Amino acid sequence: MKYDVIVIGAGPGGYVAAIRAAQLGFNTAVVERSELGGICLNWGCIPTKALLKSAQALHYAERGADYGFTAENVTPDLAAIVARSRGVSATMNKGVEYLFKKNKVTVIKGSGKVLAGKRVEVTPLEGAVEVHEADHIILATGSRPAELPFAPIDGEKIWCYYQALVPEALPKSLAVIGSGAIGSEFAFFYRCLGVEVTIIEFMDRVLPIEDDDTCAQISRSFRKMGIKVMVSSAVQKVDTSGDICRLTVQTKKGEEIVEAEKVLSAVGVRPNTENLGLEALGIELNRGKVPVDKNYKTSVDGLYAIGDIIATPALAHVASAEAICCVEAIAGLDPAPVNYDNIPGCTYITPEVASVGMTERKAKELGLDYMVGKFPFTASGKATAAGARDGFVKLVVDVPTDKILGAHLVGDNVSEMIGGIVAARNLGITAKQLAGSMFPHPTMSEALMEAAAAVHNEAIHI
Repeated sequence: MKYDVIVIGAGPGGYVAAIRAAQLGFNTAVVERSELGGICLNWGCIPTKALLKSAQALHYAERGADYGFTAENVTPDLAAIVARSRGVSATMNKGVEYLFKKNKVTVIKGSGKVLAGKRVEVTPLEGAVEVHEADHIILATGSRPAELPFAPIDGEKIWCYYQALVPEALPKSLAVIGSGAIGSEFAFFYRCLGVEVTIIEFMDRVLPIEDDDTCAQISRSFRKMGIKVMVSSAVQKVDTSGDICRLTVQTKKGEEIVEAEKVLSAVGVRPNTENLGLEALGIELNRGKVPVDKNYKTSVDGLYAIGDIIATPALAHVASAEAICCVEAIAGLDPAPVNYDNIPGCTYITPEVASVGMTERKAKELGLDYMVGKFPFTASGKATAAGARDGFVKLVVDVPTDKILGAHLVGDNVSEMIGGIVAARNLGITAKQLAGSMFPHPTMSEALMEAAAAVHNEAIHI
């Protein structure tokens, strides 16, 4: 079969690319060997947020007295929590299927491999191998969990996010290796359900890519919850031979043994670039990533790559933005390039973390002339009324231009607030202009205005 566009992979990069291509009039097919929606929708972003919502609801119920009611015998039903999470993913999966049908995107089930001559070989789980042709082939095959060489994921004692999402029973204790978004979110979830949790982080702070003030706030929140936090700590070995896993950890104070019933390996992801036929086409990978130009073209005519398999941040919304840019370039629309300096990131624990742009540490390292405006949620009427006073809004602002270099938010539902700063940065809004904008009162979002006012020592509200 001949198509205008074939997309290999139906995750947040692939399905967006396929739908946009179809919208632009291309006869489009998508090749997917597993569930539509990819890891994000089925085994990552979406089901994880469903689990975290259950944990948050449990957290609130346990604090009922703080809100004037009594909740007795509040206990988690693990099977029901997991079932709800899987149901959410199933619903969204059907949504992607509906969009494909609506936009007349052909779904080809199987594993795709690129052949010379703009052809794609598809190997289904059952049946004969098929070969399809396309003028344009977009690779969007995503990523999978990375593994430590001394702690291979066995699915029994050493988990990745797959097993952590669908546990048959709660372990009594869990050691989490890595405190990025994945590790922190699962640490929060399992601790809310009563599991003894230890986080082991190689860097000197949790959520190490975030601003230092954010890291300090979350470290306090974790410890307040009863999570043991070990930073500047390197796991040297994991012994799974006994009933309990024994982790040998090198700390600043020397070697320490951490025992846990289960271990969650949350040390990042690696790109799915194997078995795609790239080597045969003469494409040399760079640390497993596919080299591309500004329009996501590879060195092979008609072949493109987006998402986790190229050297850009491995985030669902980044893959989707790259997909639109790539397809619109194919269509000759001259799209604006993806702004990799304005990518928001969120961690959906309680309190939530959201950020975009430069940290204060980075601004200092670069020797920039900058100012900081900070507004704590302890001074927010809405946060106080909601019983969610932990956290702050922090803006890092360039002195010469008054433009926002970075924003760092910790607090209740701040993942819903960061988009406003992304838009403000995209439009070149200054701190003065943000401070002069009217926000509704009382809201959590008015902390953005107050932090901007604080840059110039003009904050006056509570």
